[in-house]
Amino acid sequence: MTICAENILGIKYRRRLENGAWMGGPMEYLRRGIGSKTLGGIYAVLLSLAAFGMGNMTQANAMAEAAQHSLNISPWVTGIVVAALVGLVIFGGVKRIGRVTEFVVPIMTGLFLLASVIVLVVHRAALPGALGLIFREAFAISSIAGGAAGWGIRKALRYGVARGVFTNEAGLGSSAVIHAAADVKEPAIQGMWGIAEVVIDTLVMCSVSALVFLSSGAFAQGSTGVALASDAFASVFGAAGTHFVSLSIALFAFATLTGWSYFGEQGARWLLGERSTKPYRILYLVAIVIGCVMRLELVWSIADVLNGMMAIPNLIGVLLLSGQAMRELRRFERKM
Repeated sequence: MTICAENILGIKYRRRLENGAWMGGPMEYLRRGIGSKTLGGIYAVLLSLAAFGMGNMTQANAMAEAAQHSLNISPWVTGIVVAALVGLVIFGGVKRIGRVTEFVVPIMTGLFLLASVIVLVVHRAALPGALGLIFREAFAISSIAGGAAGWGIRKALRYGVARGVFTNEAGLGSSAVIHAAADVKEPAIQGMWGIAEVVIDTLVMCSVSALVFLSSGAFAQGSTGVALASDAFASVFGAAGTHFVSLSIALFAFATLTGWSYFGEQGARWLLGERSTKPYRILYLVAIVIGCVMRLELVWSIADVLNGMMAIPNLIGVLLLSGQAMRELRRFERKM
């Protein structure tokens, strides 16, 4: 419902730019909805910066790690090649970005789910134990000192919320930026698409991934990151599984890189106008190369901090305007 409200408000308060494109998202519903240009400006700044973390360097780093793990390709080479390919897409504008992502994402989602189901069928005997492990660890109370147990629970919550937000962006407001560009008249339609995104991305894709990692035994081997996913699929498909994981990561990350360039660009455009778009795109491409060669822990830390900061002004706006979002949803339901 958080992402539903964001998308509804993004459509409700969007406006046309001089070039005919839409400008929408938290910047607009903070400025025009609750009358705070300051909060809108703060969000636009954070959105422009967060694009370098969540949508850029983390994705580039995952691609570089996958290429090095699977094909022994240098992160520098990966960074330069990926930056060049992303540049070809983002300099074509939002329509080209849309064409690329609408082609890549459904195909890879289908293939990933198919491969995952095959792994789960092969390791079906381990599924009850995997599910039991998830619930047992989620609700276990540590037998060690209370302070340490509290620290462990706090850490689990912190990473759980951070990664949950990372999968579907609910609460960040970034989804509303791209939904505001949709050619629809009813805000509620995009709100319900937001609900569908969370179901597919987090409830389905992440749950299936977790079960694959646990039931295959890859998690018990101590693998992390790309190696964890590679070991899980290799348990059934052998070397082909490792290459499949690398390809999946590359294509999903590429779609995210191109999409988030638009988010950050919209933030810069809201602040500085059309003249900011080309310099922003160039900086975005440079950040891809940097992300490929940085340490993974530092990349994630940067992304988490920026995401947390970006959520604050957005959630203020969603809370204050939630009544309007619900009225739009109910009006559409009555109309249908």
